[in-house]
Amino acid sequence: MKHEGWPHQQHDTAVFTYFFLLLTVAIKKRSRVPGVMITQCVEQLPVGKSTPDFARKPMPVTTQEGKKVFFRAMVSGEPAPAVTWGRNKGEVDDPEKYMTRYDERAQEHVLEVLCVKPDQADTYKCFATNEYGVAVCTATLNVIEVGFKKKGKDANEQVTQDFRKMLKKTVVTRKKQLPPKKEGEIDPKLIELLICAPKKDYEKICVDFGVTDFRWLLKRLNQLKKETQDKQAKVVEQLDNLKQIEVQPNGRAEFSLDMKLHDPDSAINLYKDGTMLPYGDDDDSKHSLKKTGTTYLFSIKDADAEDAGFYQVDVEETNVLTTDFQVPAVEFIAKIKDVKASESEDAIFQCVLSTPLNRITWSNTASSLEHGDKYDITVSDDKLIHTLRVKDCKLGDNGAYYAIAGITSSCASLKVEGSEGHTGNQVASERQAKLQKEKDDLEAARRAQPERDAAGDGGDGGEGGDKGGDGTDKNLPTEGGDENKGNDAEKKTKRVRAGPLVPDTVIARGVQFVCGLSDTVANIGERAELSCKLSSDTSEGRWYKNEKLLTSEDGVIMIKDGACHRLVIDCCKKDDAAVYCFEAEGRKSEATLNIQDPPIIDDDALGKFTKPVIIKAGENAEWKMPFSGGAPMNIQWFKDDDDLSPALNVKIETSATESKLRLVKRQRKDGGEIKIKIKNEFGTTEAISKLIVLDKPTPPQGPVDIMESAVTSVEFKWKPPKHSGGCPVTHYVLERQQVGRNKWSDLGEIPGSNPSYKDSDVTPGRRYCYRIRAKNAEGLSDSLQTEDIAAGVLRYPGSPTAPKVVGAFKDCINLAWCPPCDTGGTKIVGYNLEKNKKGTNYWSLVNHGVPITDTKYAVKDVFEGAAYEFRVSAINLSGAGDPSIPCDTVIARDPMKPPGKVTDLKLTSSNYTTFSLAWTKPKEIKGVEDEARGYYVEIRPIENLEWTRCNAISITLTSYTVLGLKAMASYWVRVIATNYGGDGEPHGFDSYVIAMPPPVRPKFKDRNMKTFMVVRSGNTVRLNINFEASPLPQIVWQKDGTPVSKHVTVTSSDKGSQMLIPTSERSDSGIYTLTVKNSVGQESVNVEIRVTDDPKPPGPVELSQNIPGTVTLSWTSSPDEKRDDRLHYMVSMRDSFKRTWRTVADNLFNNKFTVINIMSGREYNFRVFAKNDMGLSPCSESPVFGTMRPKGKFKVNPPERKSLDLQSPPSFIVPLKPRTAPQGYESYMSCAVRGDPAPRVTWYHNNISLNTNTNYHVTNVCGVCSLLILTVGPRDHGGYKVLIENKLGTAESSMTLVVRVWLFIVVFTTGASVMGWFCAQQQQSLDQLSETFTTKQKRVATLQRVVEILILVLRLFALEEAQKQAQKTAEFALATSEKLRNFDNYDELWALQDETDSRLTEIKQVVLSVTTLQAMFSHHSEEFEAVKESVVAGLSSSSALAENVAWLAGAVLGASARVDEQVASAEALNAQLDGQASDLSELKESLDLHKDVLHTNNQEMAAIK
Repeated sequence: MKHEGWPHQQHDTAVFTYFFLLLTVAIKKRSRVPGVMITQCVEQLPVGKSTPDFARKPMPVTTQEGKKVFFRAMVSGEPAPAVTWGRNKGEVDDPEKYMTRYDERAQEHVLEVLCVKPDQADTYKCFATNEYGVAVCTATLNVIEVGFKKKGKDANEQVTQDFRKMLKKTVVTRKKQLPPKKEGEIDPKLIELLICAPKKDYEKICVDFGVTDFRWLLKRLNQLKKETQDKQAKVVEQLDNLKQIEVQPNGRAEFSLDMKLHDPDSAINLYKDGTMLPYGDDDDSKHSLKKTGTTYLFSIKDADAEDAGFYQVDVEETNVLTTDFQVPAVEFIAKIKDVKASESEDAIFQCVLSTPLNRITWSNTASSLEHGDKYDITVSDDKLIHTLRVKDCKLGDNGAYYAIAGITSSCASLKVEGSEGHTGNQVASERQAKLQKEKDDLEAARRAQPERDAAGDGGDGGEGGDKGGDGTDKNLPTEGGDENKGNDAEKKTKRVRAGPLVPDTVIARGVQFVCGLSDTVANIGERAELSCKLSSDTSEGRWYKNEKLLTSEDGVIMIKDGACHRLVIDCCKKDDAAVYCFEAEGRKSEATLNIQDPPIIDDDALGKFTKPVIIKAGENAEWKMPFSGGAPMNIQWFKDDDDLSPALNVKIETSATESKLRLVKRQRKDGGEIKIKIKNEFGTTEAISKLIVLDKPTPPQGPVDIMESAVTSVEFKWKPPKHSGGCPVTHYVLERQQVGRNKWSDLGEIPGSNPSYKDSDVTPGRRYCYRIRAKNAEGLSDSLQTEDIAAGVLRYPGSPTAPKVVGAFKDCINLAWCPPCDTGGTKIVGYNLEKNKKGTNYWSLVNHGVPITDTKYAVKDVFEGAAYEFRVSAINLSGAGDPSIPCDTVIARDPMKPPGKVTDLKLTSSNYTTFSLAWTKPKEIKGVEDEARGYYVEIRPIENLEWTRCNAISITLTSYTVLGLKAMASYWVRVIATNYGGDGEPHGFDSYVIAMPPPVRPKFKDRNMKTFMVVRSGNTVRLNINFEASPLPQIVWQKDGTPVSKHVTVTSSDKGSQMLIPTSERSDSGIYTLTVKNSVGQESVNVEIRVTDDPKPPGPVELSQNIPGTVTLSWTSSPDEKRDDRLHYMVSMRDSFKRTWRTVADNLFNNKFTVINIMSGREYNFRVFAKNDMGLSPCSESPVFGTMRPKGKFKVNPPERKSLDLQSPPSFIVPLKPRTAPQGYESYMSCAVRGDPAPRVTWYHNNISLNTNTNYHVTNVCGVCSLLILTVGPRDHGGYKVLIENKLGTAESSMTLVVRVWLFIVVFTTGASVMGWFCAQQQQSLDQLSETFTTKQKRVATLQRVVEILILVLRLFALEEAQKQAQKTAEFALATSEKLRNFDNYDELWALQDETDSRLTEIKQVVLSVTTLQAMFSHHSEEFEAVKESVVAGLSSSSALAENVAWLAGAVLGASARVDEQVASAEALNAQLDGQASDLSELKESLDLHKDVLHTNNQEMAAIK
């Protein structure tokens, strides 16, 4: 079906149909798709039919101005509905704005808005219509105007604009807002961020929202994440590498994701705080999107505080990425500065912020940096000092490094120098300069300290005072100079953490720190150690604690081990937390020792706590846990991981050193795990106990599985109780009841370790019911009652799997199998194994008398070289079951060796989806390569590395056809021989094979291909042409040498091409050329298509008589003559004597015709018809024409007798004339001759005689010689000659026939022929009259005329018989016509149409015979009338001759009367037959038209489906 460019009329038709159906029958139906309204227009749907419906309706779209928009719909219904589009506030028929099409691959109807404008924001409707109803749905298009660009000064000065109108045009789309955060609950933004974030980012995101423990969120988060992924899977095929928003060094804020969409045309929308943002695709846009492969990068240019917000990326209406862009009010108090480092050393960048931040972004010029093996990112406790340590520097680490806080950044460079590039003096001088600068910075910090203390920001000088191993103070601002000094006074209110003030030291040269002190954390009571390493073994140093010199009396141990110096504190106390410094020869290194006091549980108390608490149901349970540690403490109690809170039955008492839990009146279900969790700022500790509540157990669990139901026993099993009551189940108590009785009998107790029971005391054929109770130390449980269990029912087991051959030898075959799934209710006691020698129908038992208890067996009763099949059956207490299916045939012989390679591998045939192979069986080599038993064919696409086996089971033939190939794809092919010993080596082609047929030059396959078609205007033109070509050809359709127009649909395949014109017009007439071309060659075919319509009648007819006995008709041309070059005219005549219409001229291409043989005394009526390929037009009638013949006295003047010599040489009265005939039509050539004796006439074409050529119809009637060519072709072009000769001489006349190809101008010149024939008749009559009066031979001629009359009478009788046959045929035609009018079955209608066509051909032949006889009778009647007058005039003087003449005249009159009667009857029958033929012709045309329309509808339905 063609949906491209639906015209406006079709939409109006659909709307009209919709409202017309509403006015007739309107039954509302509910659609499966929300928002679809279905109206059924019939009361009851036929079987197999349905109303239209939408499988997928168009979705609302919000887009920017200037973008493309697609509305897509999928419809269903039987018959397939037609789809049209509309909108509320306009039309969709402008092809420059809208385009509709049908995507056959996706089976979608698409409305494409080519370039969206604000005035196209509207509600669009989609109509699906068939003969049983209409389905309607709507979709909204929202357009965002691109109005955010900067305007010039002049534009800003235009303040007179009507801003209300501008606001009306702007459509702002908002997402559904997140609910606001409630007090004490998690921020909904956090949930949204975690759903779209990878797991490695969970901790960072939670820290930003102040959430430190997010493990309790994971269960809910996983559920929400799965729901989101299910929604995303509908629009996104793959989604990964989601990166949260980060500010880059260039000032742009960026976030990205890798995404592969199902539909590349899906709309991607960007939202900020729920409001859609417009974006571009270049760097100049404020918000931009760049796509590289599957990577989508969103960026914000020149990010500032106004850009902060909650950003979301949606595909269609599904969220795929959420990120939170926060812009804190923060500045750098101390920026990072340039660092120089040697290879393998660490480089440190450090900055100080004005506002505490949990984290900042560190990056280099390539990407952002993450904490890991290469980079160590730390933050001080007050969140002000942020440090980046680049570990193990290499030369590749050179470059710029950035610290980005919010939208503020600081940049510094790292220069890594090779270790050989520095000498000791250079390093010492650089260290001295660095220390001197640090001294100046410390002095400036000391001067600023009192001011900070006065502002309330002072504190412990040792807090956060970390120093690196290179002696650099990590907590001090690292960027000195006048700039920071001048701003100190203005930043008094900002928190600045400075390091400890170190007194002036004497700087000495030489000693360096190879490894400085590192910050250390220790728990109270544990051992702590600080160490450093100098460059000299002889250097001594001193240890300081908070700037106070340490000695051995202070409870510390100072150890010097060569260049290593260590400070050891054996048992840390709380007051040991301080800043420790080691100083040696003017060099110093500082580190902080942090003492932590985590929660601690005494081991004895922990041992008591972990012991289970055992109570009886209804009693109380109590736990007590002492602890120690730094305050404040957070104590939590849990039961089975559920938080316990104080309640009526839960009592919790907590003090500074102890916590108690008391559970009141516990029941059996309250048993479980009890956990206490103690937490402070330094750590967390846990302890786990168990609560056991003793009670009687719950009932055993069902369902009861029947293990065995034999004739004498019943065995079944069950599941243990869900709750054992806190102590093990010791026994099960069973009772039994026979079905139909009320008494329960006690069966006793069985051990609780095995929950199964076998009852051997059963009666065959009885049914039993059992009750089972569990028993422990606390009592009996409630009972579990089984269903009725039958005893004594024979149930045989199912079939095991087919035996598998494990190994085969000449004297033994090893088999294995699997037990059956259905055991028949009892256990399997063994198996029977049977064998069958190949070629026989007898199965013999292998295991005689004793069942096989295992699922494998070695069969030794075999003969070498014999082929066997095996099957196995299972045996239970009821007997043996059905045998399994036999195994594959196995031969008793020793293992074989794999075969060799196949030979002579060749490709026998191929096409676009298959190719066939053939090969030769490999030769057998004793002891090396055994005989091949089968073959495998493998293929591998040229782009893949893995081979695919085409046949899962080996084939025995040496040929194979590979199926399911991709057209024009390349494959590697190989064949592998195989036998019982394994697969041989593969053998393949040296080059790949292409899936295509052998090269074939294009050729057309239809022998009877139509080269000319006539189609009524408005009907469908469908032209199918089949061809054969390989490889796939290029197909081009042209009309008159130019490409076909857009409304012509061309559908092509590898076997043919179809051209379809849905609604033809006269302008579609022309010569259509199909050209099929490939690499081998090309071929073309031409088909002329003529689109025409019923002709309009010619103008008024005028009559004139210039020659007596003739009348000339002239008329005005038909209006269609200019548009139809095949239009011609037909003239029919009726006289007052015969009163029937007969055709006197046809195929007239001019507007004038002369009718001869006009007899005076009669009135004539004439009709002129316009005629073309479609048929006749209405007639134009002439006025009545008539002449009166004056009556005179009959007088006979016999001529004077004299002897005459009438012999004459042959001559031409009317010679041949040149003719031009169109190809494919008939051509008629004629001339008039005379001569006595009658000349012999011979026709020639290019000097070749045609008299004996059956392709030409040659006639000679009364001197009028004619040649008829039925179908003119190019071979008929050339010169034609007529040669006449008698004994007195010869004469000839020649002409040239020009065959014009594809030009339909046919000129029929019949006037001259008719005049020649008339003159010849007159001349012959005169000659016969002369003979009558001059010689006795006239009487003989008269007698011959009498004989001819008698023959004519006999022909008249034959004509009567023909009339009767024609009458019967006409009656059959009438009956057939009436039957066709009342016929409804289309299938039988086509068969009846074929029968009618054959009958119509017979009727036409009868009509032609009647017309011929009528003309012959008319001719003879006129001839006899003339003879009669001549005889009466010539023989009036002779009485005897007069009597003969009278008798002859009477006979002639009688014959003429009978002839007239028969002619009248024949004319009446002819008129009736003409009417029936016309009715049948019209009916046939109507049937053809309905057939074409039905075929077109079927084609459209198939296309829609």
